[in-house]
Amino acid sequence: MGEREQRDAAASGAASGSDAVSGPESAAASGAAEADAGARELLRLALPALLVLAAEPLYLLVDTAVVGHLGAVPLAGLAIGAVLLALVSSQLNFLSYGTTARAARLHGAGRRADAVVEGVQSTWLALAVGAVLVLVGELVAGPVARALAGGPGPVADAALSWLRVALPGAPLVLITLAGNGWLRGLQDTARPMRIVLLGNGLSALACPVLVYGLGGAPDLGLVGSAVANVSGQLVAAALFLRALLSERVSLAPVPALLRAQLAMGRDLLLRGLGFQACFLSAAAVAARFGAPSVAAHQVVLQLWNFQAMVLDSLAIAAQALVGAALGSGGADRARAVARRVSGYGLVLGCGFGVLFAALAGVLPRLFTNDLAVLAAIPVAWWFFVALQPVAGLVFALDGVLLGAGDASFLRTWTLLGAFCGFLPLIWLSLVFRWGLAGIWTGLAMFMLVRLVSVVLRTRSGAWAVPGAVRH
Repeated sequence: MGEREQRDAAASGAASGSDAVSGPESAAASGAAEADAGARELLRLALPALLVLAAEPLYLLVDTAVVGHLGAVPLAGLAIGAVLLALVSSQLNFLSYGTTARAARLHGAGRRADAVVEGVQSTWLALAVGAVLVLVGELVAGPVARALAGGPGPVADAALSWLRVALPGAPLVLITLAGNGWLRGLQDTARPMRIVLLGNGLSALACPVLVYGLGGAPDLGLVGSAVANVSGQLVAAALFLRALLSERVSLAPVPALLRAQLAMGRDLLLRGLGFQACFLSAAAVAARFGAPSVAAHQVVLQLWNFQAMVLDSLAIAAQALVGAALGSGGADRARAVARRVSGYGLVLGCGFGVLFAALAGVLPRLFTNDLAVLAAIPVAWWFFVALQPVAGLVFALDGVLLGAGDASFLRTWTLLGAFCGFLPLIWLSLVFRWGLAGIWTGLAMFMLVRLVSVVLRTRSGAWAVPGAVRH
């Protein structure tokens, strides 16, 4: 070894020795910095997603309040129509969640244009499925409205008049779902937040103007609510299409990609049908125990839906980060995101549990002053409180597995939990008169099955398949 090589080797050895001495401290500092960066990244994605998730429920509250002043019949008609449209969007949310998973992988692999093309394909699906929904919906709207209203009459007529105007908004809602999906896959939750808030804000402003005929506008009554809905949906869909066009990618449908999206959509659709079967059955059985029981169930279930919305925003962030990590080949990084997200989900769930336990004597009175309902609420309330940590962990890991494209696993175990746990206990509650205790025991069983399955799956690492596309 020459003199220069000896000096280089000595310098290298000194540097290595220095690293060896300061290694643990440096590693600790690096780990803390990485954790802080991970937390900031999750918050950057989760907070705008939370506002998007909250926008629709908040608008529906405004819509309900405006129409409620028209009387009981218009309000009942709105309730039937809005439930039907909400069912459509909730069942077709694969346009959002499935697209996020696929686009995030491609974005992580440095293939931004291909990630946007996934958005193009989901938008084509939204248009096609939306067109079918409009055609079929217009044909069956009358019979469905009359069935839900308990037969022909003023309520069925009101629901039908609202649906006839609101149904053309279905493709617009689906385009918005697709837009949310591909933009989240690009780790951009700010633009969807601005678009959705603008669309819902315009609907909220237009609703009282069109319903009551304010400022010289035509007095449309209940139909004005539907017009306001479609107007806001049109603005949001147009802005998402504009965002897609600005990316300058091919707008042609790609059959192979459409089939791949439909395959993931099938799994998520079946999973969603399992949820719907359970919660519709729970409401039907609770109603058979009397008005106080179904009212108490509804109050606690709405709070359950609220906390699910908050936790879903964390899951959406996890989807984007896990998909991008796996797309770039970073399976270890994806597993690190899973650990971090599960920790945050558990902490949030425990926090919700403590909060709702402390508010047990106060919060239900904000929803009702009926003594019979207030007496029935505690039966469901303490199940609800106890399940908060479970929900925090389950919803967070759902986001991890969805981001990894593990939809078939989630489908299978959700359906097993639904049909082997939740649904049997719901209907046994009716047979043996267990009431709300039986129904919420069913929900607890459902959540525990999901908890065990997603924890074991996450720990196995089988979901962390690197690559731009999950095969």
